[in-house]
Amino acid sequence: MSQAYTPGLTITPFAVLRKTRKLPLKGEVLVEVGQIVEPQTLVARAYLPGIVHIVKAGEILGVAGEDLEKHILKREGEKVEKDEVIATATSFFGLSKRTVRSPIRGTIESISPITGNISIREEPKPIYISAYIKGKVVEILPAEGVVVEARGAFLQGIFGVGGERWGHLKVVVDSPEEPIKDINGDMKDCIIVGGSIDGENLRKAIDIGVKGVVVGGIYDEVLRDFLGYDIGVAITGQEDIPLTLIIMEGFGTLPLARRTFELLRRFNGFFASINGATQIRAGVIRPEIIIPHNEPIQVQSESFTNQLVVGAKVRVIREPYFGRLGEVLSLPPEPQILETGAKVRVAEVRLEEGVKVVIPRANLEIIID
Repeated sequence: MSQAYTPGLTITPFAVLRKTRKLPLKGEVLVEVGQIVEPQTLVARAYLPGIVHIVKAGEILGVAGEDLEKHILKREGEKVEKDEVIATATSFFGLSKRTVRSPIRGTIESISPITGNISIREEPKPIYISAYIKGKVVEILPAEGVVVEARGAFLQGIFGVGGERWGHLKVVVDSPEEPIKDINGDMKDCIIVGGSIDGENLRKAIDIGVKGVVVGGIYDEVLRDFLGYDIGVAITGQEDIPLTLIIMEGFGTLPLARRTFELLRRFNGFFASINGATQIRAGVIRPEIIIPHNEPIQVQSESFTNQLVVGAKVRVIREPYFGRLGEVLSLPPEPQILETGAKVRVAEVRLEEGVKVVIPRANLEIIID
């Protein structure tokens, strides 16, 4: 049987997940192996060196650099407060006095006898990383971070924006194609789920304080208005936006896949963590929904390989069927010539609505149950 490797999306009611939480620079770990953590638990901390401010003390005082030392009131390594006098000089027989004040709160880092400048560094700024998911610390990365393990449902979407957030999952529609509307205060701090959402309700969700929105599809103009610009090809997830948006199926009028909807509804009310970070090209990153739980789950015994085979559930990742779901019916062994003139290996796919289409294998990704 002809086979082809294809990247896939995972949508499963149970998985063992490990998340590495690392600092951007050396620091200290704040938790221990075996400790149970919540998404907001701070697991590691580092200090970002403060910005250096240059004070032209010699110029202000009217003295040469080599003479600055005798006018300094603070020495290298000493702390100073904002507006504190750090140097003085008098002239005209003591009738005129000039002073140099620190522009910030910080530490005197250097005093230059050549330039006459004083360098003052701001206080270091602490940076923290949180656990992101509810789980257990299973590994310590000395001076760098930790590995947190969680067990629960795991779903990947096709595209997202916004970073890590968490809240209670709230399915606010009765069917996978129903749009999100009637935004209200009960949705504050929640991750709401629906078939789609328009610009007006997205703005209402922001005003209410919704943490995340999970939908099947969304129109690109709604996304553009939400962000204020067109999305490029770079990785998403660093946007300065008030909520995280995850698109599970694609752009346009696309409902949630039935089994995705049923899975999310199954865990309605559970606490979940989400991340909209997406990278489509090399080093693929997909937006994710993690729902830790201890519910009894019937795990299917059949094994799965990341290969395209007859019967595989797939999603189309390029036009004209972008975002559509289907099942592989056959895999012709010989390459076929497309309308574009390209000669490629293809798959015959039956889309969810029953239509049979022939699609280049490179345009498909497997959905992993």
